[in-house]
Amino acid sequence: MTSEIRTFFRERGISEVEAIIPDMAGIARGKIMPAEKFAEEEGLRLPESIFLQTVTGDYPADSSSAMSPAEIDIVLKADQRTVRAVPWAAEPTAQVIHDCFYSDGRPVTMSPRHVLRHVLQLYAQKGWEPVVAPELEFYLVEPNIDADYPLKPPIGRSGRAEPGRQSYSIAAVNEFDPLFDDIYAFCEKQDIEIDTLIHEDGPAQMEINLLHGYPLDLADQAFLFKRTAREAALRHKMYTTFMAKPHAKEPGSAMHIHQSVVDTKTRRNVFSNADGSPSSLFFAHIAGLQKYLPAAMSLFAPNVNSYRRIAREQMAPINVQWGYDNRTAGLRVPVSSAESRRVENRVGGADANPYLAIAASLACGYLGMIEDLQPTEPITGSAHDLPFALPRSLDAALRRLKECPPLVQLLGDPFTAAFTIVKEAEYEVFLQVISSWEREHLLLNV
Repeated sequence: MTSEIRTFFRERGISEVEAIIPDMAGIARGKIMPAEKFAEEEGLRLPESIFLQTVTGDYPADSSSAMSPAEIDIVLKADQRTVRAVPWAAEPTAQVIHDCFYSDGRPVTMSPRHVLRHVLQLYAQKGWEPVVAPELEFYLVEPNIDADYPLKPPIGRSGRAEPGRQSYSIAAVNEFDPLFDDIYAFCEKQDIEIDTLIHEDGPAQMEINLLHGYPLDLADQAFLFKRTAREAALRHKMYTTFMAKPHAKEPGSAMHIHQSVVDTKTRRNVFSNADGSPSSLFFAHIAGLQKYLPAAMSLFAPNVNSYRRIAREQMAPINVQWGYDNRTAGLRVPVSSAESRRVENRVGGADANPYLAIAASLACGYLGMIEDLQPTEPITGSAHDLPFALPRSLDAALRRLKECPPLVQLLGDPFTAAFTIVKEAEYEVFLQVISSWEREHLLLNV
């Protein structure tokens, strides 16, 4: 154990440690142990198959192309920069995010955290460093014990459930002040830097914006925030959900990613020329997003529910048009100074794994920059009036990914194979479920 982690444990009287990794779905997996035991071990071990586990807890029938048939162990090594307290724990507990390696020292390249690290290394080789700021939307809902029943908004301080359509309402946020007090306190103790909190359009739908920074740090914060929001809500007898479309007739929840790139030597934004005008790299980055986002869609919309959000007139983008301060476009360029020039990728859902969504978004822009692509003309009207240009199902999105060699090569063949195996297995399980819509409209009519 590094001296930094040892010092953290000693100063805070840590007695228990959660050694965690994000899996394919962005779920925290790992081990819990006494702090003394964590201190004695040089690398924890988990089965390699942890990255092949589906969101239902199952494993694909055939995963031989993605992992060793011997089901070997991998070694977890702590990233000392990620050690944080667990503020909701009953006893002094720390959590540490780990990176994964094989016993010979090779990185586990299908690990989502490694995929993001790899994309950042490609930028670094060009003398670039991306800067990102994720925005996460989520719903508060009543506890839902029976999955056959639709979700309901929780009761706030007024004793009434919110009807929805309360965008930017301060009073609607105040309904849940005790919960948000806990969320802010928990985030502060974990160095999760929240910029703003607003109420979105749906009933008890909120959005938090994280302060911009280095992509791996922001992915860690988004990963930890999801867990934090869920834990805080449970304290107040409600759920936080990051499902992309939890309510049938309400807006979905997105994870928008603001992204720019700085020169590693000068620290200047490469999206702007010296005179403050947009640079050729800026337009190439947008063009890369336009060209490759459809193929990367499964990384932004990784679940069957994700595609219920991608619907016309539902506030989510349906294509890869871009525009200046245009929220109907998949790619929005906010009003900003030359130093802050950036593009906002609005395609992703809140259910996306933040490591993979950020990696994919930066990968698409990177390909545009090295291929010197040119974007379409910026749209000035509503992009919702234009045709769909994004896959509309998980099955179609996975096919697009496998048929895009530049993206597969950049993200890595081992990762792409593992990711598609997991998601195809989840899709097959979903197809076995008969919905209430089918019983309602087909039972006696066909």
